[in-house]
Amino acid sequence: MACDLTLGRKESCLDSVAGIKEVYFVNYGAMGTVTLTNDEVTNMTGDSSNDITAFKYELKGNNSFETTVNSSRENGTTFFEQTLTITLKKMSKEDHKELKLLTYGRPHIFVRDYNDNVFLMGREHGCDVSAGTFSTGNALGDFNGYNLTLTAMETLPPNFCAVNADASTAGYPFSEFAGLSGTTTITEGTNS
Repeated sequence: MACDLTLGRKESCLDSVAGIKEVYFVNYGAMGTVTLTNDEVTNMTGDSSNDITAFKYELKGNNSFETTVNSSRENGTTFFEQTLTITLKKMSKEDHKELKLLTYGRPHIFVRDYNDNVFLMGREHGCDVSAGTFSTGNALGDFNGYNLTLTAMETLPPNFCAVNADASTAGYPFSEFAGLSGTTTITEGTNS
């Protein structure tokens, strides 16, 4: 049967940490053909020129990435709701414009955690901004910035990406995919 288990699991060591280091937004449909091997992203082709453009957001602090399993015995269905919650400190007119575009679109999102795992969120259907606030704060020490919640509903859990933990390569994590023989452009933004 296709849903029989194939592997057990031992209690893990205490060498893991929580948190998200950075996320990369890729416009919906711009990944080209994505190759999965054992549910892991092992390759992608990018656009028609084998290029990829990603928009990198560095994160620190109160950010999370969770997946909820939604399974119904009665309906015979299972899907995975992927939820990314990010906090972006400090407001700017440039960020307002980009975040407006983010809410209008449905990008694919690569999430890199502090264990150097890279996950692909919204591989098939993209991701939607499902909630958010733009906050100036009240008192001088209050939070000033953006809180966004992005969700994706997929038939598989978020896919691990087969990438090397050494992120010093130009174009990382996209440089790890052989199908991207064109230009890899990662827009990092500026400090404001």
